[in-house]
Amino acid sequence: MPGKNLTRDEAVARAAVVAVDHYDVALDLTTSEETFRTTTTVTFTSARVGESTFIDLIAPSVESITLNGESLDPATHFDGVRISLPALAEQNTLTVDATAAYMNTGEGLHRFVDPVDDEVYLYSQFEVADCRRMFTVFEQPDLKATYAFTVTAPSHWEVVSNSPTPEATPVRDGVATWAFPTTARMSCYITALVAGPYAVVRDEVQTRKGVVPLGIFCRKSMLEHLDADNIFDCTKRGFTFFENEFDCEYPFEKYDTLFTPEYNMGAMENAGAVTVNETYVFRAKVTEAIIERRALTLLHELAHMWFGDLVTMKWWNDLWLNESFAEWASTTCQAEATEWESAWTTFGISEKAWAYRQDQLSSTHPIVAPIRDLEDVEVNFDGITYAKGASVLKQLVAYVGREPFVAGLRAYFAKHAWGNTTLQDLLGELEATSGRDLGTWSKLWLETAGVNTLRPVVEVDDRGRISSATIEQTGAEGYATLRPHRLAIGLYSVQEEADGPVLVRTDRLELDVDGHSTDVPELLGRAVPDLLLVNDEDLAYAKIRLDERSLATALAHPRGFQDSLPRALVLGAAWDMTRDAEMSARAFIDLVLASLPGETNSTMLRTVLAQLQSAARLYVAADHRDEALATVSAGLRQLAESAEPASDAQLQLLTAYAAVQRGGEDATFLRGLLDGTRTLDGLAVDTEMRWMLLTALAAAGDATEAEIDAERERDNTSTGRERAARALAARPTAEVKAEAWQAGVEDTSLPNSVVEAIGLGFTQALDAELLRPYVQAYHDSLLGIWESRTHAIAESILVTYYPTVLADQDLLDASQGWLDTHPDAPAGLLRLVAENRDGVARALRAQSRDANA
Repeated sequence: MPGKNLTRDEAVARAAVVAVDHYDVALDLTTSEETFRTTTTVTFTSARVGESTFIDLIAPSVESITLNGESLDPATHFDGVRISLPALAEQNTLTVDATAAYMNTGEGLHRFVDPVDDEVYLYSQFEVADCRRMFTVFEQPDLKATYAFTVTAPSHWEVVSNSPTPEATPVRDGVATWAFPTTARMSCYITALVAGPYAVVRDEVQTRKGVVPLGIFCRKSMLEHLDADNIFDCTKRGFTFFENEFDCEYPFEKYDTLFTPEYNMGAMENAGAVTVNETYVFRAKVTEAIIERRALTLLHELAHMWFGDLVTMKWWNDLWLNESFAEWASTTCQAEATEWESAWTTFGISEKAWAYRQDQLSSTHPIVAPIRDLEDVEVNFDGITYAKGASVLKQLVAYVGREPFVAGLRAYFAKHAWGNTTLQDLLGELEATSGRDLGTWSKLWLETAGVNTLRPVVEVDDRGRISSATIEQTGAEGYATLRPHRLAIGLYSVQEEADGPVLVRTDRLELDVDGHSTDVPELLGRAVPDLLLVNDEDLAYAKIRLDERSLATALAHPRGFQDSLPRALVLGAAWDMTRDAEMSARAFIDLVLASLPGETNSTMLRTVLAQLQSAARLYVAADHRDEALATVSAGLRQLAESAEPASDAQLQLLTAYAAVQRGGEDATFLRGLLDGTRTLDGLAVDTEMRWMLLTALAAAGDATEAEIDAERERDNTSTGRERAARALAARPTAEVKAEAWQAGVEDTSLPNSVVEAIGLGFTQALDAELLRPYVQAYHDSLLGIWESRTHAIAESILVTYYPTVLADQDLLDASQGWLDTHPDAPAGLLRLVAENRDGVARALRAQSRDANA
């Protein structure tokens, strides 16, 4: 990574020197299996004649450099990542002929060979700064330009970029060239190239500018699983909603959705050519939560066509403007224009939980983060940039009003179309349409870090009536900022019904909370309710607590709420209390297990089941952990067996049970499901279910290498390869763990998706002591991994191979010791190690609380 890390100061200095007009990029994808030829001609102006600058290219070799007709020696002007450009003229033309490398890391131009038919598939992934791996470029978002790509490739391929695909021109037998029309003016990181024998389904959408062609692409071997009608329907709804909401026509000439393999993230908003993780082509039964998540992802990327692509941040410190806005806009669209009317409930259950977790790490940062360089931004695609930012935008909409907010957006798009902006450009338009001064709001919510906690303090007189009621607000240690919150308080009473007692909301109060303490006079003199829920309806971004009476009511009536949102808020409060060592992990486990029967909200199941597993593995005191895990596995098995046949709950509960099974009778039960000697009514033992069961058996020591290999032959796909790698690494022997470590960490040849799969299996250890030797090995390897691997692979290894499951003082001491002795390590590396350390420190606090329960 050294030498690749563009700083903000360098970007500002370069933007003061050059303005870019146009790129002609010619790519020959037929030269070899490892490299391709890339020839770039860029025209640009210089405001400072005679000065020098640099342009970016990461490539094995440069064959020639010509600047304004003069040849520059690659040996002295190219260092592997940058090309120096001396003595600029006012008008400049640069041509660079180079050999670039295909990647297997999900960055740059990724090359994949489908094991089903041996066909080659390529796709680009350029955010943050990886288009410089495909062509020569001034790699920063504010140096926008137009682009014309010419691509030579096998003639039977589909070739897709930002502009509509032209007719191919034959070059020689089996080879053709596609000369794409010039694009609109855009930032380099949203350019794209996807090429290979992709299957395609086509449609069109009527927009304000007329008919816009739509395409959905996937590998040929995945076509049978592609539900194109559903994807087109979601996309068309998004087009209508966003054009109306923004009062701005779709900016580009076509819109393609391309499902790509070995993808590092959910999706990427390349202009008119959105790449999406291929796991969203469902080859087996999936949960409703995943289906809803796919719809949100599709709408998120479509929203980016306006916010991010048409109008782009000037520098990466405003990355949140891209991502938070797309989160808010896509959730709003999903709630108002699709079948997912409860999208904001899902957001509160899942996305905000992510934000709260991220906001309590030592690496927390303001929503408007200080971004000094590319390494800073690469680790900032996090819960704060996405989920906290969207939560705050939702509050801003309530603060200024929906109509003034939308009016401000419309003015913003009209004024800044095809340009670059900063936060102040957006706030200025919102201030103009709303009449509100947003300076103070911005400082409190966007420019400070940390999450507040809101706690009701209620006193009751001898008649059972409330004599005093306040909401106390606190900040985390070191983050003292107290913020204004607009929120609701729900008053709930226990009422008997035919099916048993339920919690019924008898009143709702809405108020502003600010400062250390806020009185709630509307509660005075009222009979104390059975449960008082602060932040009912989840309007505010804050952790909440329950008063003593309310907590007792929640514990006594875990299925009392008739709606999923208040139930999720109470369970979320209990989870926060557990993580903050205010509630024992075993009490949380009991609450969750009692709350699960009959639960139908898919996202809540997904979230709470993950929390349940973490509580049992990490937060229960060591002396009680085996008993707690046995309680959880027995409880989940019973719930899975009694769940409605073929239901979402059945699928999720069985999957969670398999993840916490303890071998023995658990393994016997899972083996029966796999071989068909045991059945659950309605359970589809499809390809993914078979892998899930087999991996659990492998972790229990009840599946052999030969059996896993046989399943791999049965599922002869790239996904099957990844599932097999995980299952093999999950087997509980020291020899297997050593092989997995060597393959995933030391061997640099494996693609990103396989490295991650091995890591997931490596740490899937029923006996955590199997990972003890890797505490030292992990920390000894950190600098070498960071220096020798790309960011995506390095981050994957650092997160996935960390032996969190040990969660003890020795692991904490090792991570803290490494941080203490490497203060000058790269910032991105320090952050990831510190975040791992934070998780262990929190676990130890929770374990101490649980031990004393």
